[in-house]
Amino acid sequence: MIDRILPRITPTTVGCWEWGGYNRPDGRAQISDADRRAHMVYSLLYEHLVGPVPSGMELDHLCRQPWCCNPFHLEAVPPRINKLRGISPPAVNAQKTHCARGHALDLLNTYVTKDGRRQCRTCQRARGRVYDTTKRVA
Repeated sequence: MIDRILPRITPTTVGCWEWGGYNRPDGRAQISDADRRAHMVYSLLYEHLVGPVPSGMELDHLCRQPWCCNPFHLEAVPPRINKLRGISPPAVNAQKTHCARGHALDLLNTYVTKDGRRQCRTCQRARGRVYDTTKRVA
């Protein structure tokens, strides 16, 4: 199948390999085999030029271009790392280094709630003080 892939790839000026065939709605390059089974072009090229993807790992596009087929723009990583490198809300929150009020989200100033959210200890203490003062006034 590699012989069907290589002629349809165009290198870009930034080093990505653009697929000239079908791209899925999410932008990923796809090709079908003789049995009409779909395969990701970047996975086939990675396995052909680099080697098999280790068990339990996924390929992450380091160039952030889902249509890129350059196997040297891919890294085999655990699924959690792949998702946290993305732009989903959990990934964006995981990349935050400070809370909304500017306090550092470091080991000393952060705790994790039962549902897995990070909370700023400084802000939590401030909310507690406001609650205590309203309670005393009443």
